[in-house]
Amino acid sequence: MSDAFRTAPPQVPIGRIPVQDVRPVVDHGARPAKAVVGEELEVVATVFREGHDAVNATLVLTDPDGAEQHLPMTCTNPGLNTWVARVTPERTGWWSYRVEGWSDPYGTWEHDATIKVAADVDTELMLEEGALVLERALDEVERTAAQEQVLVDAVSALRDATRGDVVRLKAGTDPAVELELGERPLRDMVSPSAEHPLLVERERALYGAWYELFPRSEGATYDEKEHRWRTGTLRTAAKRLPAVADMGFDVVYLTPVHPIGQAAKKGPNNTLDARPEDPGSPYAIGSADGGHDAIHPDLGDFDDFDAFVAEARRLGLEVAMDLALQCSPDHPWVTSHPEWFTTRADGTIAYAENPPKKYQDIYPLNFDNDPDGIYREVRRVVQVWIDHGVEIFRVDNPHTKPVEFWQWLIADVAQDHPDVIWLAEAFTKPAMMHTLAKVGFQQSYTYYAWRNTAAEIEEYLTELSGDAAAYMRPSFWPTTHDILTPYMQFGGPAAWKVRAALAATLVPTYGIYAGYELMEHVARPGAEEQIDNEKYEFKDRRWADYEPGGAKEGQSLAGWLTMLNTVRREHPALHRLRNIRFHHVDDDNFVAFSKRRTLPDGTDDVVLVVANLDPHSTRATTLRLDLPALGFEPGDSLEAHDLVTDQTWTWQRDVYVRLGPEVEPCHVVSLRRPW
Repeated sequence: MSDAFRTAPPQVPIGRIPVQDVRPVVDHGARPAKAVVGEELEVVATVFREGHDAVNATLVLTDPDGAEQHLPMTCTNPGLNTWVARVTPERTGWWSYRVEGWSDPYGTWEHDATIKVAADVDTELMLEEGALVLERALDEVERTAAQEQVLVDAVSALRDATRGDVVRLKAGTDPAVELELGERPLRDMVSPSAEHPLLVERERALYGAWYELFPRSEGATYDEKEHRWRTGTLRTAAKRLPAVADMGFDVVYLTPVHPIGQAAKKGPNNTLDARPEDPGSPYAIGSADGGHDAIHPDLGDFDDFDAFVAEARRLGLEVAMDLALQCSPDHPWVTSHPEWFTTRADGTIAYAENPPKKYQDIYPLNFDNDPDGIYREVRRVVQVWIDHGVEIFRVDNPHTKPVEFWQWLIADVAQDHPDVIWLAEAFTKPAMMHTLAKVGFQQSYTYYAWRNTAAEIEEYLTELSGDAAAYMRPSFWPTTHDILTPYMQFGGPAAWKVRAALAATLVPTYGIYAGYELMEHVARPGAEEQIDNEKYEFKDRRWADYEPGGAKEGQSLAGWLTMLNTVRREHPALHRLRNIRFHHVDDDNFVAFSKRRTLPDGTDDVVLVVANLDPHSTRATTLRLDLPALGFEPGDSLEAHDLVTDQTWTWQRDVYVRLGPEVEPCHVVSLRRPW
């Protein structure tokens, strides 16, 4: 046998006090766990030692300036060695943490002395050993005079032979002594885990309500005499912003605003027979008017874009921009950098395909031919839009570009612009979705649109709010300009209400595509997307018709979305992901879940959502509440205020609920004690 098989590989030292299974840790510490300012983070570790001496653990949290904070951990399952601490970072930046396991001489003495003194075994010896341990604590750990006095008094009492043995023991185990040594412990054999990175970002990285619109459609009109459309512009799109803000949205997301190529331009419903007046797909980026750093001349110029951003900010909205790294055949890069694309055997440039789908109007970039050149150019383009006020990028199909590119780009931008947020539009395999999140994307589209049953929803949210929540933040969209599921096509108003309500409450970030208010539900035959899709044509939704006094007053869900966003803003429990808990409902057509968050004043914000997932039938069933998960005791009565209907009831553990299209499809309930 060769020497290679006789010699064991080097191993990481286990430490005198083993610290194992620290969580959250992403890719063994190679990538950061994530949190936002004010978000409680639970750190868990397994800490143990040989024999019967007491063991303890400390969480050491290091802030972006390098200052350390030592936080006591609590063993949540004595005998099974799980230690937990909760921390709430209050500023953005790169933090780190480690868990230190240590031998606890005071804990060992307290345990042994309590048993032995009660049995009158080695009593005097045990009391003296206690005094010695406390003297070590005085000598080895820095304390104020008042803190020292607590231990000095205990040492004196332990050695006072004029007192009874039990009284002397109680002096050494007094709650004041335990508290002092809990806050400033005497630690032996301190054994640290590895240092693990933690990235703390602004709250919008976790929480926000998005509204998507196509700028060219906002203000577009059809001229009946000329039989042609007049495009909307960035200036007319800005007139839509007050309505978006009034509905309570936080982010307005713009599909690409760049020049659109004419070569292989798509016509209505993705056809290849486009007319000259058809606008083409905004995802076919680039023409003689410019590429990714330019604005379509029909929409306006950078002054108009700046005015749009300024109006959004005035209304409290952030602007998110689509970053679609693909080109039309007319894009300037095709001429100036043909090496950035894939050339086929016949000399033509390969267009995008996702069989059976074909995108003849789009050339994908090939990052392998000249990565340095593409990296530099994309970074320049991104900076153009940051300089014009964009702090959020919704990235189109990031899973079709190298992951290492995104890791580099996001990190490079963050050096100078740490508040920039990236949303991955990656409807793809889980491994890719998770890896994009690990390398920098703050948010990710999800499979929510296709999770319709109670079992599917619970299973999916259990996954998303579990270990994955340390790095991946889901964004739920009931529909998009690419997605219109059968549930939405045929479910009627109840389906549109309940899917918006679930998206808005299951996770902290959700999005609505313009036209959702109008329940645009007709699909193109053979596809799960809308007919007369806005990607290929203008759409005049005649918003004024749905306002008070309009021809279609009362036929819009704008009020429903406004209610949901108001509830989200008023209830901080809905701003978090990891706090979701599911409750049993007798009817499998229902789903019930709650979110609970302790506020700075010590009170709990508790929101419960119950939804009938059958959009065609009004159903009645019994909800069975997990009262401890809600912060209540078994047998408690609860005041339940329905934020949908403004009704208030008194509930106990078992609750009769009736929901569906004849009433409302869901309850969104604020729970509290009735006193």
